[in-house]
Amino acid sequence: MDFASDNASGASPEVMQALMVANSGFASAYGADPWSLEAQARLSALFERPCAVFLVATGTASNALALAALTPPWGAVFAHCDAHVMGDECGAPEFFTAGAKLVGVSGDRGKIAPDALRETLAAFPIGLVKQVQASALSLSQATESGTLYTLDEIAVLTQIAHEARLQVHMDGARFANSISTLGCSPADMTWRAGVDVLSLGASKNGTIACEAVVFFNPQQAQDFAFRRKRGGHNLSKGRFLAAQMNAWLTDGHWLDLAARANAHAQTLARGLSLVEGVRLPWPVQVNEVFAILPKRIDVALKAAGVRYYDWPARRLAPTFALKPDESFVRLIASFSTPDEDVARVIEIAQTA
Repeated sequence: MDFASDNASGASPEVMQALMVANSGFASAYGADPWSLEAQARLSALFERPCAVFLVATGTASNALALAALTPPWGAVFAHCDAHVMGDECGAPEFFTAGAKLVGVSGDRGKIAPDALRETLAAFPIGLVKQVQASALSLSQATESGTLYTLDEIAVLTQIAHEARLQVHMDGARFANSISTLGCSPADMTWRAGVDVLSLGASKNGTIACEAVVFFNPQQAQDFAFRRKRGGHNLSKGRFLAAQMNAWLTDGHWLDLAARANAHAQTLARGLSLVEGVRLPWPVQVNEVFAILPKRIDVALKAAGVRYYDWPARRLAPTFALKPDESFVRLIASFSTPDEDVARVIEIAQTA
């Protein structure tokens, strides 16, 4: 029973079938194939405007290369203190920007607070030679706490950033899960709300390895093909990335997969919330459940073979401070999580 990561799931049958079809015959290399051209057109249609689209194999590359396009080596990228780009990319954003500084911004439940962003930006005046120059804001949707920015919240933060002459990047590793919950259009959650560049993740939600860097202003992407090539992500057989993306987007398949994963998380959250001693510190808005468990339940689940991650208690608000007999954990559901696994976790928790 694996609830450790949605990366642990495989690809959907539709994506696998598309790869089998793309495997037949010959096609031009390095993205000059029909599948890649189709992916460009599909994503432009999805976002309701002409976009510059670049497919890569990993979320780390997608985030790091996108931020490098927005930030010079003497620049600064602002992100939530707990954002994925801050602590889980092994320094890739710093590497691909050739040394730009990452600056953490505070906020409850993994979301940057507007006042905190203003205060942080004020400490980085434009033109002061001794300091890095504020260049980009990175927003995670969903956040590392499994929470979502509303469209209005995104718009407020992007306005603050643009007024300070920053460009805005969105880490959309769980973009599909976020759209499924909010019920909005992809355009409304990105460029209409002020986002300049999106890292669109598909690997956690039904593909083998496929991410897209989407520039809503193609002029900003003029040198990105070189960045991608230099970074080792211009795959020679690019049709296999594009085939995954096209199948993922066909007939709303990406949203169906995300809705399934989200529904599993809701079922799990409801069941756990009814167990005495279990506390849920944050709302369950996508496919992640963060739970404070009595240690007896934590021990019982692990003994039964349930895989999940312990989570840093420092991220909890004081009202949810961890007690000596409690554990703080994260459980993630995927589109392929069996219903019986969700039910079994709840059953173990209830009887522990």
